[in-house]
Amino acid sequence: MIHVITSANSAQNTDLMEQAFRLRHRIFVEEMGWSAVAREDRREIDEFDDEHAVHLLAVEEDDVVGYSRLLPTTRPYVLSTHLPQLCKGTPPADPGLVEWSRIGVADSARTSGRRLNPTALAILTAIVEWGLPRGLHGFVSEMPTSWLLRLLQLHIHAMPLGLPQRIDDVEIVAVRAGFDAQSLRRLHAMRGTTASVLAPARGGIIRLAS
Repeated sequence: MIHVITSANSAQNTDLMEQAFRLRHRIFVEEMGWSAVAREDRREIDEFDDEHAVHLLAVEEDDVVGYSRLLPTTRPYVLSTHLPQLCKGTPPADPGLVEWSRIGVADSARTSGRRLNPTALAILTAIVEWGLPRGLHGFVSEMPTSWLLRLLQLHIHAMPLGLPQRIDDVEIVAVRAGFDAQSLRRLHAMRGTTASVLAPARGGIIRLAS
């Protein structure tokens, strides 16, 4: 299940968030070599992990096995603050758009082959399932160029915001992606079920901070 954690329920989910920050450190610092965000406590946390962040945690038997973060684009976010060179123009600012970043899956939940990883698919489904009722219609993200086709196959309407650039030896492109009810139906079809991926909220009503 995907747990959605914001400032409204973070106090009830400190154990899961501790796992999430340590998972981020393993993926982004230890595996991907992001030395600039390394910390001695082995928790990967940055300036955007504040009251405006929405954390999506894939949890299996109380273990966090996947993670990503949503940030409102009406405030400073990763693309607009640190990677504006990936955009041909001004990075988007739209209350219906969030930034999807820090996308990672634990080694124990990774799969091989051409099919989308089930944990990553569940997280993407959660964005659409959770976002549509809250007025979201899309996201911006910085991702490997190889992901573009996969998004289109999932009926996520992705368009580059600029030309790809090599960052840490990976060709990265900034995209603006739109989703709707058709996207959710396609995601359900890919998962083989219409059952919700969202776990029941623990500790309060979860809203998108603005």
